[in-house]
Amino acid sequence: MELWFSEYQSKNVKFSLRIKNMLYSIKTPYQSLSVFENEDMGMVMTLDDVVQLTTKDEFIYHEMISHVPLFTHKSPKKVLVIGGGDGGTVREILKHPVKEVHLVEIDEQVVEASKKFFPTLSSGFSDPRTKIFFEDGIEFVKMNAGYDVIIIDSTDPLGPAVGLFSKDFYENVFNALNEDGIMVAQTESPFFYGEFLKRVSSDISSLFKYTSIYTAVIPTYPGAYWTFTLGSKTIEPASIDFEAIPGIDTKYYSREIHKGCFALPPFVKKAISN
Repeated sequence: MELWFSEYQSKNVKFSLRIKNMLYSIKTPYQSLSVFENEDMGMVMTLDDVVQLTTKDEFIYHEMISHVPLFTHKSPKKVLVIGGGDGGTVREILKHPVKEVHLVEIDEQVVEASKKFFPTLSSGFSDPRTKIFFEDGIEFVKMNAGYDVIIIDSTDPLGPAVGLFSKDFYENVFNALNEDGIMVAQTESPFFYGEFLKRVSSDISSLFKYTSIYTAVIPTYPGAYWTFTLGSKTIEPASIDFEAIPGIDTKYYSREIHKGCFALPPFVKKAISN
C-alpha cells in the first residue's frame, strides 16, 4: 500500500509527495516534525504537515534568502538568523567572510533532526563562527543588537511563527540592526498570500528607508513562485554595483539572478499597491 504526504497549500489546493521511506516522526513541544524520503525530491522535512525543505530544491530558498541581503550590505560581519533550524541559511552565510552568525531557533528538535538527517544543510553548526540560541526569536531581538544583517527564516505565519510577521517585531528588528543594517524575511507566495504580502511589505516600508520585494521559484512551496521582502536602512538594493559581486559556490544564485530578482511582474505590483 502506497503512503502519501499531502499539504493543503490553500483551502482548495493540495500538494502531495509519495513517501518512499518514513524515517522520523515526533511531536515536539512546539509542533509535529517528520522526515521522509521521496523518489524525486529526496529527503523531506515537514513541520505541522507543511513542507519545509527537500534536498532536491532547498538550495534555491537558502541561497536567495542569504546572498541577496549579504551582498547588498557588502561587508557584513555579524549576522542573525531567526528560525532556520535546518541550517541551510547558516551554511550559505558562512560562504561570506563574516565574523559571527547567531541562530535563534525556538525548537531544538528541528536542529537535532537536521544534524541527523540533513548533514549537508547542518554543516555550518560546527563552524566556530556559529552560535545557536534555543530561544524565542521575538524576545531575543528585544534584548540583543549590533547586527549588520538579520534574516527571518521562519515557517509560515501560523503556530509558533505567527509573531514573526507583526509590525512590533519588525520594529524590534530595526532597532537590533546597526546604522547601515539590512533585514530580509520570507514572505510567502503572491498567488495564495497576496493580502499578507501587501501588509508585511507595508509594515516593513514604514520602518526602513528602502523596502524591496524579490522573488525566486521554489517547486515544493505553495504556488512555486516565492517572495522575500528586504528592508534596508541606508542602501538602495537596486543601486549596488552588481558587477562587483564576487563569484560564489552556488547552484541558483548569481549576480545576474541578484540583479533580475527585484523585477516584479505586474500582478505582484498590483497586489501590493491596491
